[in-house]
Amino acid sequence: MSISRRAFVGGLTASGLMSTVSALAQRMKSCPFRLSVINDEISQDFDHACSVAANDFGLDWIELRGMWNKNISNLSSSEIAEAQRILTKYRLRVTDIASPLFKTDWPGAPASKFSEHRDQFKASFDFKQQDELLDICIETAKAFKTDRIRCFDFWRLDDPQKYRAAINDKLREAAEKCAKHNLILVLENEMSCNTATGEEAAAVLKAIPNKNFMLNWDPGNAATFPDNTPYPNGYDALPKDRIGHCHCKDVKRLPGGKYEWAPVGAGVVDWVGQFKALKRDGYHYAVSLETHWRGAGTPEASTRVSMQGLKDTLKKADIEC
Repeated sequence: MSISRRAFVGGLTASGLMSTVSALAQRMKSCPFRLSVINDEISQDFDHACSVAANDFGLDWIELRGMWNKNISNLSSSEIAEAQRILTKYRLRVTDIASPLFKTDWPGAPASKFSEHRDQFKASFDFKQQDELLDICIETAKAFKTDRIRCFDFWRLDDPQKYRAAINDKLREAAEKCAKHNLILVLENEMSCNTATGEEAAAVLKAIPNKNFMLNWDPGNAATFPDNTPYPNGYDALPKDRIGHCHCKDVKRLPGGKYEWAPVGAGVVDWVGQFKALKRDGYHYAVSLETHWRGAGTPEASTRVSMQGLKDTLKKADIEC
């Protein structure tokens, strides 16, 4: 029986497609994490950022923080529609909305040394606007079909204990509101906010037992403190079933307690040990690159170097992603 050239070529094309799909399915099955990158760590051009994430990095997930020189919480309905179209184009799913929620001053507290610095990611919402911001984040999360919203817990105070209970009440109230929409609120440990380390995060999680209130674990942020060891010490303090997101960056420590960002795998964070522990403990949510390092000259070039460092570190941990 003779086979036409078109049928033969079509068969090869179908075979190649099936092989590609099979390889993708195997990779997704073998990788325990939702490997991701924050889009604006690559570019403010959202289409280009998604192209790099999907085509060059081989990712299925992306984290949304800002695009077109706007914070994610400031997008218009037409911009959201365009972003949805681009995500569909590159077959990318959204890990979470990386919002600036509660990255502001706590009212009535002494001025924080961090309070002059507003969120550098195109956002400036004061305390009175936080409830409105949460509503925007909820609707944005629904629009991008993700169940997670990132938050903080206000600019870091020299002595937060006097205000800690009230801050926790505000976080608990926000988590309860998110729960009504089947959403998870993830608190990032952030060096310029009141929860910066694993040990501090463990205390907040204990005080706020809501199941939909989880931690965005960022060992790199914790490592900016010269006397802190994010892994294993900080991680060991955490309730493992309350980790709902993970940011990946690295840090070099400098004299005088100062620090600078570094490509993943080139700093003080024991990422090999951390990845092994996350896999061992059944963590299966996002591992999202937030390099912050700009040593390669541009955000995109630096993120490319750091993504390679992340993938190399995963291999050293015997994790295939």
